[in-house]
Amino acid sequence: MANGQQKAQQNLDAFLEWEATQDDDDFKEIVRRGQLNRVEIAKAVGFGKSTLSQNPAVVKNLKRLEDCLRERGVLPPLTEAAKKETDKPKQYDNTANRKALDSKRLSALEAENIELKTKVKELKGKLERFGELSETLSEMGFMPR
Repeated sequence: MANGQQKAQQNLDAFLEWEATQDDDDFKEIVRRGQLNRVEIAKAVGFGKSTLSQNPAVVKNLKRLEDCLRERGVLPPLTEAAKKETDKPKQYDNTANRKALDSKRLSALEAENIELKTKVKELKGKLERFGELSETLSEMGFMPR
């Protein structure tokens, strides 16, 4: 069984071998959102998608490949914002799930609030009507006990 360094080297060798067998048309077929589709590369090479982000040698060669493809016009050029974000890791938003739950709860509470306001308006109308009826009966002397 291979140790971690040997496995990393095997993955790099497999990636380089795959890269050498591809031409520009092959690369165009796996472009997704302005870059090479990582899932398709992992399937074609025969390793896990995580290798494309965790193996430093593979990451470096994939970046080199994409830069080369951009120069040849196979991939679209990077925007200024993308160039700035390339080296930065994505910031994890640990509040995203909470925000979604809060938003869902807020909309449910707003709907309930609208229903209750309608019910209050309806009951106020009935109270006003029965208040007048009660006052009329009282004046006429027909007050129930």
